[in-house]
Amino acid sequence: MSSINNTQFSNNFTKCVTGYHFINTEPVNETVWEAINCQVLELSGCPVQKTSSGSHSPGQDILCALGGLSNKSAKYSKKRTEFAISSYRLTTVCSDKDCGNVESIVEEINSRKNYDYYSFIVREENEDEIYYDWYLIPADYPALSPSSYAWEPMYGQRGKKTGDQIGWKTNEINGSKMTITFSMSSQLWLTVSVTEELKSFIVGSCTVSKKPKLNYLQVYEMFSKV
Repeated sequence: MSSINNTQFSNNFTKCVTGYHFINTEPVNETVWEAINCQVLELSGCPVQKTSSGSHSPGQDILCALGGLSNKSAKYSKKRTEFAISSYRLTTVCSDKDCGNVESIVEEINSRKNYDYYSFIVREENEDEIYYDWYLIPADYPALSPSSYAWEPMYGQRGKKTGDQIGWKTNEINGSKMTITFSMSSQLWLTVSVTEELKSFIVGSCTVSKKPKLNYLQVYEMFSKV
């Protein structure tokens, strides 16, 4: 990222997210974030070559001058000390019918990493405002890498007695961990702890009002009067 002006990234992130909330009250979700992220990159002198156009397919969402980006949105918990990210569905390598094994699960997760960075927009909401952080985190960052953890079977409240496995879980590393729950389509969940090191990957932050300034009719009228 050394060739990119981080100040431009930060400024344009604030402008684009604020502009979105001039019209919209809903928080920026994953599909909207991809579109906003593309605008921020382009306006900051980082050309975008390709996007997934909100297809929700696993893997790379944006291809730009930085490389491939995987876009995710999340909500802070515990006073901005952590957030949870939903990731791949892993039914091909583990399920309630075939629990799989750690080696094949880790291999499958890593095989889907066809990108260079995670691009996370993470928010904290109150009654009147939304606070956002934008993280650009290398794809091989240890807290987001399955091979950093020790994996073990996860059992339900009564499952351990009967031998029923309901998923997989990892140990915690500096507060971060991963889980896979079979009943949730074997979806991988990442709980990410906001350590001081992780904060170094914050590119931009902003606070926006939940009260929009314009509606769609007003926007139409503003630009239809030629």
